[in-house]
Amino acid sequence: MRILCSLALSPSNARALLPLARAAAEAGHEVTVVSPPEMAGVFEGEDIRVLPLFTDMAEIVLSLLQQKRIDFAPSDPFSPQTLLATACGPHVTDAFRQLLDVAQEFKPDVILRSGVEFAGYLVAETLGVPHVTAPSGGGQYLDAKLALTELNLRRAELGLPEGDSADAIHAHGRFDCMPPEYAFTAHDMGGTFAYQQPSAIVRGETGPEWLRDLPGDKPLVVVSSTNVFASLMHHSVFPRILDLFFDGVVAGHLFEGLDIEADPALVVGALMPGDANPLTTIVKGLSQVDCTAVVATRGMPVDPAAVGDNVHLFESIPQPLLLETAQLLFTHGGYNSVREAVRAGVPMAVLPELSDQAHNASRVTELGLGLRVPSAGADDVAGTVERLLGDPGHTHAARTAQRHMLALPQVTAAVDHLVALAGH
Repeated sequence: MRILCSLALSPSNARALLPLARAAAEAGHEVTVVSPPEMAGVFEGEDIRVLPLFTDMAEIVLSLLQQKRIDFAPSDPFSPQTLLATACGPHVTDAFRQLLDVAQEFKPDVILRSGVEFAGYLVAETLGVPHVTAPSGGGQYLDAKLALTELNLRRAELGLPEGDSADAIHAHGRFDCMPPEYAFTAHDMGGTFAYQQPSAIVRGETGPEWLRDLPGDKPLVVVSSTNVFASLMHHSVFPRILDLFFDGVVAGHLFEGLDIEADPALVVGALMPGDANPLTTIVKGLSQVDCTAVVATRGMPVDPAAVGDNVHLFESIPQPLLLETAQLLFTHGGYNSVREAVRAGVPMAVLPELSDQAHNASRVTELGLGLRVPSAGADDVAGTVERLLGDPGHTHAARTAQRHMLALPQVTAAVDHLVALAGH
């Protein structure tokens, strides 16, 4: 069987698709992945062909800002319109042409795409090939009716027939790694095949040496930072995004004397000094709690004065592995992190930032798997973390959800499901 995978936007979508693509390749199937260049490294060492043809997220954001389709600082960061623009905007037209060329040469039996990648859907529709989405937070938050209207604009640009069914984007179903009773879908979605995600994503991953030095007499809190600045600031187009935001005038004054291209983190220090930096206030809050905190900064600066002796900062961490020994995950509510916490049986403190994260925070609270943090203020951070660490009920609920997840079929069953789809 030949599987064509298409990926867009955040590298988290690549990490969500990797276990399924890997299992298919190990079962002897031919797998080709088309992705932006920034995602190609996720598949390094796998028996998978990767074609880095698509546009990176930062360039898509820049284009949408130039077209005034989105705002740099939207009044409602959770509005589905922003996700709609980044998922279904004009860049899909070029991506369709690139992917169609690959598909006509590769001749896939099935297309597996991330939930917010729609060139793969349009190519599958054009070629009459079954298509299915990998586990995706944005994909299950996006309103299919809104997507239909936007995708019909792309069809018109490509000379394709207009679509008339919003449900067609999931005509052949979708994959998830959450049990049905713990689903995070924002809209009715049928045809879900749930499988058990592996406990580790990176091959041969081991704990860093510093893990042995963490004290065992205090609860361990793992902090996953996904600030939007961290996702964009290391990309070459970030200075141009800033020029758009500041109209090319204020930016030059604000960053005068700062080499922001050499050290993009200086931007955060200039825009969000002191407690205006949300990661600094999170760290300040955790410094008030009787715990050991491990924080992934992803290059975001933190005011050294806010860092208590119990807080340890690292640019990146092996999060799934650390969760095996943690008592709490502090997260912005990205779906990968939510699933990893449930897989480890660890409750969550969720401070949403954008897109589907507010929905995920509400669902976490509804299921008893954790609490939404009221604000990025240090006192709210400390209070929420202390409440969760002191209440065993949330840990019990997380352990129950973990057992439901462990009862799901292995990822190899999902590969068998793809084979059945291709057979039809």
